[in-house]
Amino acid sequence: MMMTMTTTDHLPEGSSPTELLDDGDVRVLLLENIHTDGAEFLRGKGYQVETRDGALGEDELIEAIQGVHLLGIRSTTYITEKVLDAAPNLLAIGAFCIGTNQIDLAAATQRGVAVFNAPYSNTRSVVELAIAEIISLARRLHEKSTDMHAGVWNKSAAGSHEIRGRTLGIIGYGNIGSQLSVIAEALGLSVVFYDIDDKLALGNAKRCSTLEELLAISDVVTLHVDGRPGNAGLFGDDEMSQMKPRSLLLNLSRGIAVDTAALRKHLESGHIAGAAVDVFPIEPKRQGDAFESDLRGLKNVILTPHVGGSTEEAQQDIGRFVASKLRSYAAFGGTSLSVNMPGINLPADTSKHRLALVHRNAPGVLATINGLLGDHAVNIEAQSLSTRGALGYVLTDVADEIGADVLTELAALPETVRLRQLS
Repeated sequence: MMMTMTTTDHLPEGSSPTELLDDGDVRVLLLENIHTDGAEFLRGKGYQVETRDGALGEDELIEAIQGVHLLGIRSTTYITEKVLDAAPNLLAIGAFCIGTNQIDLAAATQRGVAVFNAPYSNTRSVVELAIAEIISLARRLHEKSTDMHAGVWNKSAAGSHEIRGRTLGIIGYGNIGSQLSVIAEALGLSVVFYDIDDKLALGNAKRCSTLEELLAISDVVTLHVDGRPGNAGLFGDDEMSQMKPRSLLLNLSRGIAVDTAALRKHLESGHIAGAAVDVFPIEPKRQGDAFESDLRGLKNVILTPHVGGSTEEAQQDIGRFVASKLRSYAAFGGTSLSVNMPGINLPADTSKHRLALVHRNAPGVLATINGLLGDHAVNIEAQSLSTRGALGYVLTDVADEIGADVLTELAALPETVRLRQLS
């Protein structure tokens, strides 16, 4: 099928506001070992797909992104305003993970670049890792294994505990935290949680009104917060001091949330009996790069390289899910579950010609658009509009081919952020 090139606010005089592209002209760049199913799905649609194993720094990405229409990343590639300025062809970014804090969402939105993620696909994988690490820390399996590999036979029950009857404190009761709550309770743990938003407790979990309340009663504390700036330094020396003596701490959420130097101090003092950490403030960009952390070398710490969602099942699901969202947006204008765009869809109809117009959310924009189309005798067959904050988005299907003069006038509207002709 035919799909579009894009336009932004102001067009050079005499230029065409849209340039229809064949699927075979659409360029896709996928970074950071995104599952092959994602790449194969997009190749199956005729797109030109380039894959790279590692993350790219800003300058490298600016060079690589030239002419790219769809970009796929995971958690280590940062999409800055400078990168977006260098990518006028970019239609959409797919974060093949849960978080999107590595993307300048405000800058993407201002340029009409849609952002998609996978908020649910790796939830189970993260939950299973959390359960495994809670049991491993409680039973001191990591330490036992290290001793065995060193040739030391240390068969002892000292310091080894069942998790049944213990209290698990979950900080952040979103998709992962709430699912962890259900499974932990099934294993015999009592569950309490704390969240700044009003969340419904599942099962017999109990909500704590303050973080201090949770820390005072929890034998295991696990963080499942997002990457918003307010969560930087969320868990530091003060919070660790309030934890129960000989309790356990897990961070499988965001590296910026925990002060690792303070954590080392509390681990060495014995106040915290053990920790499992999967995320770090600074992470290597590529496989095999050196890893540095305050927590290295401690026997009572499980360190994993940001693999909470890295199971074959989760990465396969994420690859398919996000790739399908990128395809839907590029080809049909669909924004369902977009992180930053108003969410709308119109059924695909190859007999119609479709316009996708991202605009500033101002009174009368839709009337202006439809009046302009009416002035040119363009008959609207179907239309859907949605707004989100300062942004509006409208999909319009018309029966006849749209003239270049109509497109030029639409692109020149002061409210227009981005206009695309999809077919």
